[in-house]
Amino acid sequence: MHNNEMMEKEEIFSKVLRAGRRTYFFDVRATKADDYYLTITESKKFTNDDGSFHYKKHKIYLYKEDFSEFNDILKEMTDYIINEKGDEVISERHQKDFKKEYDTPASPTAETKTETSETSSAESRFTDIDFDDI
Repeated sequence: MHNNEMMEKEEIFSKVLRAGRRTYFFDVRATKADDYYLTITESKKFTNDDGSFHYKKHKIYLYKEDFSEFNDILKEMTDYIINEKGDEVISERHQKDFKKEYDTPASPTAETKTETSETSSAESRFTDIDFDDI
């Protein structure tokens, strides 16, 4: 296969989302059997002390057999975040007067105990993964 044909295959369909220091690339690619899959790449810009910069990239490969479940879980998670915290960004970076609230230990109410046990249960099902480790 010629180099030009290879490049054409690589660039089937792409979209870019720029978000501050991060850029997300969504690319449709083809398998050897000429079926399609999706790659999602996060590229994050880092500035060195000398003013030069470099990028760190993390990539996810998503195949058609996983689309439905992936979409369902992504929708569930994003809906949960919006329902719990709204769509306003809350962070030190976006709000100059942001102050982290530190709760003083108090005796937990029944509601707090339930939330804590549900959270612990949910957290135990997931592994903390840092893509730099992969």
